[in-house]
Amino acid sequence: MFAKKSKQAPSAAALDKYKIPRDQHSISRQDIDENALKVLYRLHNAGFRALLVGGGVRDLLLGLKPKDFDITTDATPEEVKALFRNCRLIGRRFRLAHILFGREVIEVATFRGHHDEKDAQDKQKVKQSQGGMLLRDNVYGELDEDAERRDFTVNALYYDIADFSIYDFCGGMNDLAERKLTLIGDPEVRYREDPVRMMRAIRFAAKLDLTISEQCAEPIRRLAPLLQDIPAARHFDEVIKLLLSGQGLATYRLLKEYKLLQMLFPILFKEGEDDKANAIIEQALIDTDQRIADGKRVTPAYIYAIMLWYPLEQRAQEMSFESGMDYHDAFMLAMNEVLSIQVKTIAIPKRFTAAVRDIWILQQRLPRFGGKRAQRVYQHIKFRAAFDFLSLRAKVEQSTELAELTAWWQEYQLHNKLPEHNYSHKTNKASEHKPGEHKGDGKKPYKKRKYSNAKRKAKAISSND
Repeated sequence: MFAKKSKQAPSAAALDKYKIPRDQHSISRQDIDENALKVLYRLHNAGFRALLVGGGVRDLLLGLKPKDFDITTDATPEEVKALFRNCRLIGRRFRLAHILFGREVIEVATFRGHHDEKDAQDKQKVKQSQGGMLLRDNVYGELDEDAERRDFTVNALYYDIADFSIYDFCGGMNDLAERKLTLIGDPEVRYREDPVRMMRAIRFAAKLDLTISEQCAEPIRRLAPLLQDIPAARHFDEVIKLLLSGQGLATYRLLKEYKLLQMLFPILFKEGEDDKANAIIEQALIDTDQRIADGKRVTPAYIYAIMLWYPLEQRAQEMSFESGMDYHDAFMLAMNEVLSIQVKTIAIPKRFTAAVRDIWILQQRLPRFGGKRAQRVYQHIKFRAAFDFLSLRAKVEQSTELAELTAWWQEYQLHNKLPEHNYSHKTNKASEHKPGEHKGDGKKPYKKRKYSNAKRKAKAISSND
């Protein structure tokens, strides 16, 4: 089904002009993931070509620690699967082999080739939409063809495990030296093949501090509407990489500059750009980038809650005014409407939309802390995220009321230990101290006497007598 093309493999002499020997580059096997090396050597020892490719090579050359190590080979996916018991084949659009080492996944792809429209066999393996987007592409080729099928020159660098050399077919080494991002081939054609490449250009430019070449940048604003043809589930994965990789602020500004943000979050621009919404999003991304730099956890729910907050507030006010309903009821209805609009563009999973709802609802509950309400709010699993959100709103809106509310909850946290949430059991209630209250004279509080069931029955009988 996935037979390789009959194109003759290029000779070693033909490839030598693209080859950079080991003594002329900085990549060492000591910097390559141990499991990636296992895969490379097993393929090599089985008689196949095996090369590290893409972001792993690029990041190593830049002195960065790669997040993933991808491998390319002349072995077909079925041949890779025969070599590794811990392998599974995935993908219809691009057939890939995933080698599993616990939670770590090493991705192995077969060399991609150019497809011939006149070849009946190729037509079965390739499918394009009317707009030119590739829906399926499983034509296999040789190493030099695979380089031409990559997206950016800096991602078309290959580290060969056979002799530890690097192959550079597209000038990626020069572009890295010049800190430039260049697309391979005609930019408009490549963007139409896969519109997500426009988002990838933004991500790499922000992440690696590269300048997008003029030829690569020019079509982006014009072709931005093509993102509407991408499945919403794929958008969710891409937005996570864009905003939660440590360069969220720079990425956000580039997305807006190139008119891609408007395609991902159309509800943000329904009434034109909102300065207040922009300010809170930028401050949230500054804080999130710092948390990632400090090695702290971040959640997509927090970013989505912030990005959609002011559209939610505006819609709730409109619904309350138009129908005369209570603001709380309008807020709950608006919450459903805003999320239903957003998930059409970005398929936010339910576990995150549920957390977004919790953060929003807590913004309504935080101002009401009388009686036992404060303790119940404090014990909510999303209290910390909701409090950070409240603090951010107070800072951006410069509201005295929100600032005083933030200060009250800040003091409350100093005197009350945040309970540890056990997902399999009910949260234990903690003793409560409210700001402005005094502990009293140090006497132990009165405790209601507890009786066993037998004593309780006997007491009830005696009182009836």
